[in-house]
Amino acid sequence: MKWSLKIGRFAGIDVFVHFTFFLLVGWVALMHWQEGQSASAVLGGVMLILAIFMCVVLHEYGHALMARRYGIPTRDIILLPIGGVARLEKMPSKPIQELWVALAGPAVNVVIVVALYVWLKLTASWEPLQNVTVTAGPFLERLMAVNIFMIIFNMIPAFPMDGGRVLRAILAIRMEYGRATGLAASIGQGIAVFFGLVGFFYNPFLILIAIFVWIGAGQEAGMEQMKSTIGGIPVQQAMVRDYKVLSTHDNLQRAVELTLAGYQKDFPVVNDGIPEGILRQTDLIKALSERDALESSVASATRGRLITVDAADPLDSVVSKFIDCNCHTLPVTRYGKLVGLLTKDNLAEFMRFQVAAAN
Repeated sequence: MKWSLKIGRFAGIDVFVHFTFFLLVGWVALMHWQEGQSASAVLGGVMLILAIFMCVVLHEYGHALMARRYGIPTRDIILLPIGGVARLEKMPSKPIQELWVALAGPAVNVVIVVALYVWLKLTASWEPLQNVTVTAGPFLERLMAVNIFMIIFNMIPAFPMDGGRVLRAILAIRMEYGRATGLAASIGQGIAVFFGLVGFFYNPFLILIAIFVWIGAGQEAGMEQMKSTIGGIPVQQAMVRDYKVLSTHDNLQRAVELTLAGYQKDFPVVNDGIPEGILRQTDLIKALSERDALESSVASATRGRLITVDAADPLDSVVSKFIDCNCHTLPVTRYGKLVGLLTKDNLAEFMRFQVAAAN
């Protein structure tokens, strides 16, 4: 993910922190400075936010390790100011599996809350939670209160929270998966409307949550509709068959000529029919602006990391690859040889035709 820093790899899963997270740390430090006017207050606030995000990491590992039990790998875990995201390769195919994967994250927070409560009771350091605020109160008790909030917030039965996935899994046990997703998304958007109305009169923060829930529910419903539209259809039915390629021996002048001669934006760079890279239009323009050398080899501007798809792969399984490579075009291969291109534009057009044909 762009603007992210890798902080480690644990249990075979890379953990990244988005740079905007440090803005949150700075904001928390400022709040504690205004409250306590001391370095110790600032340090305590920063330590608390780091402890909270450690709990978030453990929460996401709950999802990831449960998914691993069902043979589903996790690409990585990313920490954002609003929480964390465990990017699974795919969602479980069985509703009961999705249910356990969704519950595994909040279950970790329940364990943390119980452990902190027992410790505070055993050490006789328990104080009523009403005495705890964002910037005041015992460290462990504030941490426990945040974990309680995380449990409640995550179990709201609306996408993209875990509660939305729990609701869909329960519904999918008794009905078709697409219908369960649509019903769960509708319930989530109804909750968003309720939050928005309450927030308008009482707490503006609820309006932000309402927007977050409304968008998340819409995206989940849209994703499921897309899967149902193109699920099971092989890539070869949607790929571009009329395309141009560049040789590893070509120069940037040749790439410019091909670009101006047609509508193709990205060009696979091949060697004896085997793709070795792809020259994207943005990289071509960047190379020309930096070096202004049309005689330079295309290899000098070609991205090293190449993500390809197989012509027999189902279309719904390759959507995530566009996100992984942050690209517009994916080379399509069969037995290692280039046989076509899959572009975002072509995929969108294919989906429109599929929807029209279904209606």
